[in-house]
Amino acid sequence: MSINIIFKKGNIKKTSSNLVLFVDEKFYVDHLKKYISGLEFKYITDLIKTNDPSKKIFVFQVSAKKKIVLVSIKKNSKISELENLGAELFGKINFGKNSEYSLNSESLLNGQKNVVGHFLHGLKLKSYDFKKYKSKKDKRVITINIVGDKNKPSVNDLLKFKALEEGTFFARDLVSEPGNVLHPDEYAKRLKSLKKYNLKVTVYDEKKLKKLGMNALLGVGQGSIRGSYLVTIEWKGAKNNLNPLAFIGKGVCFDTGGYSLKPAKFMEDMTYDMAGSAAVVGLMKNLALRKAKINAVGVVGLVENMVSGNAQRPGDIVKSYSGKTIEILNTDAEGRLVLADAITFTEKKFKPKFMIDLATLTGAIIVSLGSEYAGLFSNNDKLSNQLLESGEKVEEKLWRMPLHKNFDKLINSKNADMQNINYVGGAGSTTAAQFLQRFILNKTPWAHLDIAGMAFSKYGGALNSGGATGYGVRLLNQLIEDYYE
Repeated sequence: MSINIIFKKGNIKKTSSNLVLFVDEKFYVDHLKKYISGLEFKYITDLIKTNDPSKKIFVFQVSAKKKIVLVSIKKNSKISELENLGAELFGKINFGKNSEYSLNSESLLNGQKNVVGHFLHGLKLKSYDFKKYKSKKDKRVITINIVGDKNKPSVNDLLKFKALEEGTFFARDLVSEPGNVLHPDEYAKRLKSLKKYNLKVTVYDEKKLKKLGMNALLGVGQGSIRGSYLVTIEWKGAKNNLNPLAFIGKGVCFDTGGYSLKPAKFMEDMTYDMAGSAAVVGLMKNLALRKAKINAVGVVGLVENMVSGNAQRPGDIVKSYSGKTIEILNTDAEGRLVLADAITFTEKKFKPKFMIDLATLTGAIIVSLGSEYAGLFSNNDKLSNQLLESGEKVEEKLWRMPLHKNFDKLINSKNADMQNINYVGGAGSTTAAQFLQRFILNKTPWAHLDIAGMAFSKYGGALNSGGATGYGVRLLNQLIEDYYE
């Protein structure tokens, strides 16, 4: 299925089929008389009185071939509210054969900027569906004609929305791919294709990583027949050479848990253990497509955590890129090992203004926050507040969790500088973040987003229909737009 959105000149004729019209939160409809016939107006006016007033969208079947959809927009709506309404509209028109709707922007009473743009953006985000491996293809086409000049998105706004959709969809595509297709070798290959968007892509393979001393990352992937990689993706959109904003993603393409084997019922979902890296990649594609006026770098560690005669064992000790040694007590606490080397490398090579890492890192964060919030851990209050505010705007919410030096004693090792789990138990997400913080060597502002409960939804959410969510792309784009562009 595809969505076609077409901006047309001129007004909608009263005889047009399938109209989408805007009303206020009280469903004031007198202004709609000029867009529909007298009989249709009377029909709608009578039926509104019998409908649930808490609903935001009403669909009226006024004839066998014509629907009229009323969308209630309140004054000074939040961005997320407008986008959620667009998504809700998609749910109401996504059935049957090919269909065509005319959305009349002239019916909008709300003077708020970009209402139509955010409304359509939400509709497009909701329309995503990963059907690549279905034998029977959905060839339906839904066409939405936008008529009227009121509140029409500018060319630049349309470019930004399209770039954000493509970045989010790219992230969702990556997360949705099965592990036998998107293994580290294939992932690294796909990232090279981003060069066509004027992104500088550098792939560090195992030979280069060994030379650099990235033994924490390499240890995770050593049990797989696939390669292990660190990939950097650079965007230079600023006119100066300011230090970049850095985004780091965990890219464990499949996670068996290694010798600390996962239960079978949890392992099937471990194709999405690379969702942090996908968010970083989707963000970088979005920044390039919309030609963001910043310098940014995305860094992703790509590995596969498998069981074999060459796999890492519980009790192994590795020396990280930072020079610090790690005792591996649990091979299923692998994401933090990948990020440890990536964080130190990013800080040392790029000297970024800040670093934000994203990872499906711990099951403990799901116990804490479910699928409503991602966990936020940070060494910087300013960066934390910016992330919290950006997340509220686009409804990719965060909840700040504690970091404290007292947690360090839980990951101190008798045999190495540290161990990769808290063997005492408790504070699983915090000790994981505390572990990561040890690999920041120069006090760079840093935030860690544990997105384990947000990256994948079996039941669907406001802006997705189930499956990969692309969580993080829109959040970080909003952060950049609001504070760094």
